[in-house]
Amino acid sequence: MQAKKLPKDFAYLTDMYEDDYFPAFLVDKIKAAIEDVVGFLEQGNSSNAEIQAALDKMTLKINHLQEEFEENDSELETEARESIGATIDEILRFFDVDIDGEEALREREW
Repeated sequence: MQAKKLPKDFAYLTDMYEDDYFPAFLVDKIKAAIEDVVGFLEQGNSSNAEIQAALDKMTLKINHLQEEFEENDSELETEARESIGATIDEILRFFDVDIDGEEALREREW
């Protein structure tokens, strides 16, 4: 069985990219962290424990961006949390991963 590939035109973090409050170069850094998880899933990894570990690593990377957001008069707040959560939920659904959205982002500090 061939591993699934996320469509090239998949829309990451739509709400954050559409809102000038979030600097695009920082949203790009969040997208890159999420793309690492997508790459992991596209390799056919299906163990929930391994997928959760990849999600935890991604979330910790995003946590480390909080200060950079603040330095650019922005923050990871409700809209960011919802946008990141929606993107992760869509990706998990696409890859048929049975991990709850809250659990997926359990390491978040935002």
